[in-house]
Amino acid sequence: MERVSAPPASRPPRPPHRPGVHVTATGVDVVVLAPHATGVDLCLLDGPPEAPTERRVPLERAHLGLWRASVPGVRPGQRYGFRAHGPWDPARGLRYNPAKLLVDPYARGLVGELAYGPETYGHVVGEDLAGDPYGPPDPRDSAAHVPHAVVVDTGALPGPDPAANRPGTPWSRTVVYEAHVKGLTRLHPDVPPQLRGTYAALAHPAVLDHLLALGVTALELLPVHAFTSEPHLVEKGLTNYWGYSTLGFYAPHAAYATAAAREAGPAAVLAEVRSAVHALHEAGIEVLLDVVYNHTCEGGLPGQHVAWRGLDNAYYYRHLGGVPAAYDDVTGTGNSLDFSRTGVVATALDSLRYWAETVGVDGFRFDLAVTLGRSHDGFRTDHATLVAAASDPVLGGLKLVAEPWDVGLGGWRTGQFPPPFAEWNDRFRNAVRSFWLADPGRAAQGLPGHRVRDLATRLSGSVDLFGHGTPALLRGPGASVNYVTAHDGFTMADLVAYNHKHNTANGEQNRDGSDDNRSWNHGVEGPVTPDSPAADVAPLRRRSIRNLFATLVLAAGTPMITAGDEIGRTQQGNNNAYCQDNELSWVHWDLSDWRANQLATARHLLALRREHPALRPERFYSGGPVREGGPRDLAWYGADGAEFDHGRWHDASIRTFQMLRVAPGPPDDHVLLVVNGALAAIEVTLAGDSALPWRLAWDSLWEHPADADAGGPHGALHARAGDAATLEPLSMRVYVLA
Repeated sequence: MERVSAPPASRPPRPPHRPGVHVTATGVDVVVLAPHATGVDLCLLDGPPEAPTERRVPLERAHLGLWRASVPGVRPGQRYGFRAHGPWDPARGLRYNPAKLLVDPYARGLVGELAYGPETYGHVVGEDLAGDPYGPPDPRDSAAHVPHAVVVDTGALPGPDPAANRPGTPWSRTVVYEAHVKGLTRLHPDVPPQLRGTYAALAHPAVLDHLLALGVTALELLPVHAFTSEPHLVEKGLTNYWGYSTLGFYAPHAAYATAAAREAGPAAVLAEVRSAVHALHEAGIEVLLDVVYNHTCEGGLPGQHVAWRGLDNAYYYRHLGGVPAAYDDVTGTGNSLDFSRTGVVATALDSLRYWAETVGVDGFRFDLAVTLGRSHDGFRTDHATLVAAASDPVLGGLKLVAEPWDVGLGGWRTGQFPPPFAEWNDRFRNAVRSFWLADPGRAAQGLPGHRVRDLATRLSGSVDLFGHGTPALLRGPGASVNYVTAHDGFTMADLVAYNHKHNTANGEQNRDGSDDNRSWNHGVEGPVTPDSPAADVAPLRRRSIRNLFATLVLAAGTPMITAGDEIGRTQQGNNNAYCQDNELSWVHWDLSDWRANQLATARHLLALRREHPALRPERFYSGGPVREGGPRDLAWYGADGAEFDHGRWHDASIRTFQMLRVAPGPPDDHVLLVVNGALAAIEVTLAGDSALPWRLAWDSLWEHPADADAGGPHGALHARAGDAATLEPLSMRVYVLA
């Protein structure tokens, strides 16, 4: 007998299954994950936020720990939250307190600010916020003290689809520019005042022109997910500036939107973000988001009770497994989300797909990504999170970048993430800083430094880190995201001006921030003025910045520039400015002569990278010919023009070398990097085929690339292999075929 399906009209409506609150023709579908709860209420909020009225809709228990309902009559713009019911048994990890209104982690928009009084804690605390996290529950209602989620109809957003015009820049041509939404434009004189520091400002022609002239292909934004400040910062009158304290994985941080968008509501805030992404795409610039899925803003067990902790503390967070229950904090923030849980993995993946499809971003940089790959037995390269992201049809083709460490046991994992992930290469950072700064600083005191082989390995793409896998060499040098500075640490200008961190403004007696800076003040701590007795160190400092920037840009791999390094930005020696939302952290756009020269140099170096395939290889070097009978793709030479052998690689006294790189043509592209890391001038016999003429394309002694137009103040602009050239101390040159 033929089986006939029932007509669609006779089928019961499909129950809601997607977490979050989704608009339907008649109201909203609501789904929330809270496996240990005995009940969950949807709380519809009206009236003033400081004294809201509330309608509660009990949700129905569904399978796999989900709670759901279809609620008629609820429309976009409705404020809401959740209240979760269940046992208050903190010793066993269960912390249900229905007096606390909970933020939906899936909320597309949020309004209001998080308060920091006792009402926002699940356990009883005093006015000083101290209390016993294993003590009784706090009975005070928190609805007037926490942000409210807002229903947003993402299917009705205005404007073009920002996912439809992605530039699709290949890794070999990618240049990443790490920036803070507010800090990048807050002081920009050519951006209208009402736009400065906002999402909209990112799309202003003055900003786009700067990025394009510099040679940037991807703008990586510090966290834009809704976030809060930690209570200890609020107590000191400070705020979390960087944003690594997530409150929601979907809602954009509203404070970065224009006043007009904030007043219009969360849908307008989201539309502003989408519009900025679309405009950046139109200019050919990709957008990457720095995302924080490893922990949340709720802190350790004594912290606030605003979302995940109230929905299901035992499920969402990693625990040590004993009684009384304690967090397994592998992030150093007080809590870590538990990626051994299917629901936690799904939450992160759902969020990533949302930002990719609805907002149109081109990729993600995963903060403390090792946490996302931890199971009960530690980090796994085949962890569900990593495999799912790599194989997902939406995410797999985007740029996925791991920060390959956390602070847990076995947390350093650089080079160990699977394809298609790229990774921040901290070994590159350390090698470049050591060679150009720490080692010369030690040499000035008669102390030994590192051998050149580490820097050479980083310049050639870090195959020792990223060449593993099946098959070997699959990822290529583009998997190495090379950086010398990032938001966390000294700026490039401060690396050459400070031996020690100066973080007293952070209110922690200068105890915070890294002590492993590998910086060198060139003999004088801090800034020097033209009339200072130490003014003679200023030219050498500027040269050191140029050396650092050139090494970053000209190395094989994907360069990442920290916003402002191209114009000599300083944080006055603060290497942990996470709580400095002020002019210390914001980019200053008024350029002195030397800062304008630095910008011209940065543009010139990035242009060289664009113009020469030998500087941006797609595959790891082999040391073999680029084609049968052709030149080798990579060769190393000493100052005397002779090739490096085993002994030279292990000789710590050698500080000068030549790197000859060739990309197949026709015509073949040859580039020669000549590096002198010694404190004395060195005469170098130029390497290469004597039949091919060299042209000096850049010298780090040049204050401005236009110095070459005057004939080059430090040597001939044209030469051949075998010619002698004198390199000044701590300098480098780039030769290309004439």
